[in-house]
Amino acid sequence: MILCSYPPAQNRPRRQAILEALARVVDAEICILGREVAAFELEMAAHTGTGHCIGVNSGTDALVLGLQALGVEPGDEVVTVSHTALATVAAVTLTGAVPVLVDVDPATRTISPQAARAAITPKTKAIVAVHLYGQPCDMDALLALCREHGLALVEDCAQAQGARHQGRRVGSIGDVGCFSFYPTKNLGAIGDGGAVTTNDPQVAERVRQLRQYGWDDERVSRRPGHNSRLDEMQAAILRLKLPDLDADNARRAAVSERYNRDLASLDLTLPPVVAGTEAAHHLYVVETGTRDALKTHLAQRGVMAGIHYALPAHANPGYADIVRLPPGGLPVTEALVGRILTLPIYPELTEAEISAVIGGVTSFFRKD
Repeated sequence: MILCSYPPAQNRPRRQAILEALARVVDAEICILGREVAAFELEMAAHTGTGHCIGVNSGTDALVLGLQALGVEPGDEVVTVSHTALATVAAVTLTGAVPVLVDVDPATRTISPQAARAAITPKTKAIVAVHLYGQPCDMDALLALCREHGLALVEDCAQAQGARHQGRRVGSIGDVGCFSFYPTKNLGAIGDGGAVTTNDPQVAERVRQLRQYGWDDERVSRRPGHNSRLDEMQAAILRLKLPDLDADNARRAAVSERYNRDLASLDLTLPPVVAGTEAAHHLYVVETGTRDALKTHLAQRGVMAGIHYALPAHANPGYADIVRLPPGGLPVTEALVGRILTLPIYPELTEAEISAVIGGVTSFFRKD
């Protein structure tokens, strides 16, 4: 069986090195925010090209703390997309702000700057740009829009670690970058984890306080905070994997290029190739009007395709009444929902497995 992603394929070859890294934590004198987290934060900041990295408990918490550090408060509005992992919208609600959801660009599937502009009101405080599937957003347009209106720009980098826009790593372009180390991510822990990156030392200090009850260096709470600290064991594992991230992303790119080449003649919309960007190829998502039939066809051949995401955020009952949509709705998002299908992609896919995926898709469209 070939899965969309398979974390054990990354962990098993590193098993001994992971155990040795964990042994350092077992033997360490400090178990919370100790040497491993401190070292990882420096290494992650260097990799993203930012001045500061703050490790937190999850990618969702990274968004919550990042937004709060930028001054987002209850009653504010935050513009983002509905075509994303639910965590993006959940994080906005956890700050007490109102998620204002806008449509995506039909080609890139990332936030439309034009739609974002139309959603801005006097209550708007920030825009969350989701680098969905590993494809960077149109950051030039979004930066210009935020500067024009005095808004904070938050990058949701959960699916795009290592990606670049105009030569700059995602997470270094907006006011903060928010990362997830969920096991399936390009840089995955063995459990939860997240991080906030920024070039603003004051924002960084606020995030550090927020992740630990609002404490300052003397453990005096200067603001209401959270308990959201990256675990030492997860940091040790991430330190082990980070040096391999660029090579892993290059392998993802090679798999994507193979799919692009061998599926180009079929009745599919393939992922975009956007000039000036270098995608992280977290997910390989195609579009077809026969999505469900193709998914079933592949499953019968041992290829387990996925759907990211079957429900846009605003269609989830728990969020439907607390988000705000534009008057015309989200036609591009609604159209995508029934057409998208995720094919397996991760660095450890073998050539035989890649050929099996291609063969399964090709046989569906040429079965007659």
